[in-house]
Amino acid sequence: RVKVDVPSRPSPTIEAVAYFVVSEALTNVVKHAEASRAEVTVERFGKTLLVVISDDGVGGAEPTGGTGLAGLAKRIASVDGTLSVDSPVGGPTVITVELPCVP
Repeated sequence: RVKVDVPSRPSPTIEAVAYFVVSEALTNVVKHAEASRAEVTVERFGKTLLVVISDDGVGGAEPTGGTGLAGLAKRIASVDGTLSVDSPVGGPTVITVELPCVP
């Protein structure tokens, strides 16, 4: 499921980072999560683009455990964004990304 509520497009750089984040996160869902569903929500709140990717899989995702999430964290940090991963063993997994936008 995908929900996007963005009244205006962010800068091309932020848009590219958001696209990469969603692409990599969904790839991880397919490869590792054993999930039956995933959801992507993209919303803009003032100067922040909020991207949330969640799944109902097995959980246990660790940002420091491999190259996928660590790479995402680096890419997000390169634009002064933040990454939060909530993925207890047994699931679900929720990845929350905040990216700065100019109004």
